[in-house]
Order: sequence, then structure tokens, then C-alpha cells
Amino acid sequence: MANEATSTAGSSRPTPPVSSPAATRRAVYNTLRGSSGNLVEWYDVYVYTVFATYFENQFFDSADKNSTIYVYGIFAVTFLMRPVGSWFFGRYADRRGRRAALTFSVSLMAACSMVIAFTPGRESIGVWAAVILILCRLVQGFATGGEYGASATYMSEAATRERRGFFSSFQYVTLIGGHVLAQVTLLLMQVFFEREQIEDFGWRIAFFIGGVAAVVVFWLRRSMDESLTKDQLEAVRSGADQSSGSMRELVTKHWRALLICFMVTAGGTIAFYTYSVNAPSMIKAAYEDRGMTGTWINLFGLVFLMLLQPIGGLISDKVGRKPLLVFFGVGGVLYTYVLITYLPSATSVVQSLALVCVGYVILTGYTSINAIVKAELFPSHIRALGVGLGYALANSAFGGTAPLIYQAAKNGGHVGWFILYVTIVIAISLLVYIFVLRNKTETVLDREQGRAFERPVASYSK
Repeated sequence: MANEATSTAGSSRPTPPVSSPAATRRAVYNTLRGSSGNLVEWYDVYVYTVFATYFENQFFDSADKNSTIYVYGIFAVTFLMRPVGSWFFGRYADRRGRRAALTFSVSLMAACSMVIAFTPGRESIGVWAAVILILCRLVQGFATGGEYGASATYMSEAATRERRGFFSSFQYVTLIGGHVLAQVTLLLMQVFFEREQIEDFGWRIAFFIGGVAAVVVFWLRRSMDESLTKDQLEAVRSGADQSSGSMRELVTKHWRALLICFMVTAGGTIAFYTYSVNAPSMIKAAYEDRGMTGTWINLFGLVFLMLLQPIGGLISDKVGRKPLLVFFGVGGVLYTYVLITYLPSATSVVQSLALVCVGYVILTGYTSINAIVKAELFPSHIRALGVGLGYALANSAFGGTAPLIYQAAKNGGHVGWFILYVTIVIAISLLVYIFVLRNKTETVLDREQGRAFERPVASYSK
């Protein structure tokens, strides 16, 4: 994948040297530490959508036919905080280090999950229940905005040169894994609890689990290696470096990379939320009267999507990033109509599973490599801010709103308009994949290779 204006135009990517066993072990170690927090943070994100129909009556009047829209509206509104979070944590990560930013963001997620778990229902505190839910979700949106840019940057920098696609794919392995864990939590509750019990207190247990797990990850992340050198961090602290994490630096010198990051993300994020959030909701509704069948279908499908990610990353290390993105773009344009039209009416388990799995194969063309594609656009001193902000802006505009827009379109009998909307956004990104991106050319990450990872120092984790 070519970098934007900062790359050497037309230069081919040199054959990467084989990394030493020690470098590979360090890459594995840091990827595991970095991705563990990503897993927990995205569990906290998706436990909301997975349990939404169970706790909505705790916060909104069950007699209000729009209560489901309100719940998904809160989910969408939290995405407005992601650009703010990406700016704050991106600047923080570029100036204070990746590890410090990742540790901070997971702490916020833990605190908010705990608060939601113990918030009294509307029958006890009235409208304040919904207010507390909204505030907590806004803070979690802020934290999630910071998590993406910092973790995508860290995992790309932690990877060995010849396996960057593979190692960075674990960002979406754990992102999807968070959704899988949320589905498993629901499945276990359906085994041991009646629906009324889940609606009464089971959903609180789910949020509590996320809060406790995030506290554990906080300690794991404190021992990660830092991917910025001591010299880089010291230059920021001393004032010698004013450009790291600078918004002015980003918009004046790297605006084209930021725009490319936004456009690469737009089609991918709307497809991701349509295929992995809307589609499971359709399955849940279609199999509502068939016990846990819908939950099992969704769980199997998401595990399948999760396992596809390293495969996509490995393929990109061989053939480049661009072919996978083009595959996703073409597939998304052609398949979105099929998925949304036929999945709600599917009554066969095999048919439902086949429809979502085909969609997940297509989606992998984007999800497995999106972190490394964006990280390769920016130099290290502005990378976390650029990756995070470009992603968050597109994610807020197109991704997080997809469940809400679909629900509104469905209620109004205009699902066809939603299909057209998703298809057009994917098509626009496809044009960027084809005409803007280059394949297998030298990137900033290639030229920065060799920067040693630093071992944790107490002052860095403050």
C-alpha cells in the first residue's frame, strides 16, 4: 500500500529482511498486550447493542413504541464523541507515548461500564436513568475514539516488517472478538436465566464483567513496550518537538493523508456496522420465537469473521493491501442488496448462516488490513492523531449511524433507501481504492523500521 504525498512516488517496496526470532517474539508479546485491551474495550462497546432489547425498558417507557429507536439513538450519539476522543488521545499518544494513551482509555471504559451496571432503573430515579446512560456512553465513545487510533498505530509499529498485515490484523480480531464475547455472555445467560431475569438483572452482570475485565487489562498495558523512543518522548517534554500530535501539523502538512484515511474508512465502516450489527439484529428478530437459534447463528458467524482476519492480513503481506480493498469494494457494492433483502426473511439456519458468512468474507477485505493501511499513511510523530481522527470522523458519519438509520428506514418502510445509501458510500470508497491507492510501494513505516521498542519506564506510564 502506498503512502500518500509523504511516500516516495513510484518507488517499489524493497524485499523485507527476515526478522530475527527475538524480534518476532517481541512483536507477538506486544501485539498480545496491545490487543487484549482492544478486546475488552470493544466488548464494552458491543455489550450495549447485544443487550439493548433487554435493558431498554429499564431506561425508557415500555409503552413508547420508539423506545428501541431511542436506545440505538444513544448508540449513534456516542459516535459524535469519537472524533473528540481521537483528537485527545491521538495527541496524547503522539506526545506521551502509545502505552500511556492505551492505558488511560481502557480506564475510562472500565469506570463507565461499572456505572451503567449499577445505575438504578427509570422506576427508581425517573429520567435520570436515561441521562446517566447517555453520559456514560458519551464518555465511552470518547475513550473508544482514542482506542482505535492508538491501538492501530501501536500494533502496526509493533509488527515485524514482513508480517505487518498479519500482526496488525489482530486489531480487528480483538475488535470482533469483543462482539463475540458479548454474544457468548448473552448465550450463557439465555441458558441459565429466563428472559425476564435477563431484563431484570442479567444485563447488569454483562456490563459489570466488562468493567472488571478492563481493570485487569489496565495492569497488562502498563507493562507493554513503548513504540516511541526515549529521544522522541524527551524532545516533546523539553519543548524541542512542537509538531508531534499537532493538529496544525496534521491539517497543513498531512491533509491529503487525512482525507485518504477518511475516504478509505467511509465505505468500510458503514459495511462493517451494516453487516456485523444490523445483520445479527435481523437474525435475532427472525428467530425470536425459536429459542437460542438466532444467538447461535450470530455467534458462529462472528467467530468465522474473527478467524478470517489473520488470513486476510497474511494475504496482504503477499499481494499488497490494495487488491483486498478492491475485493471488498466490489463485493460490498454487489452484495449489500442481497444481504439486507433476503436475510430478514430467511427461515433456514443454513440459509441465514450462508448469507452472513458470504458478507463476512467480503468484509474481511477491509477489516483485516484497515489498521495497517491507515498507519502507513502517516509518519510516527503524527500517526496516532491522523489515523484516529480520520477513522473517527468517517466512523461517526457513516458507521455508528447505520443501526439507527436502518431501524428508522425499516419502521418507515423504506429499507430500499438504506440499501442504496450503503451501496453508494461503499462505491465512493471503491473509487479511492482503485484510483488513489498504490500497491506495494515503500511507506513511512518501511523507512522508520529499526526504531527500537523501549521497555516500560515508570515516568512514561503516569
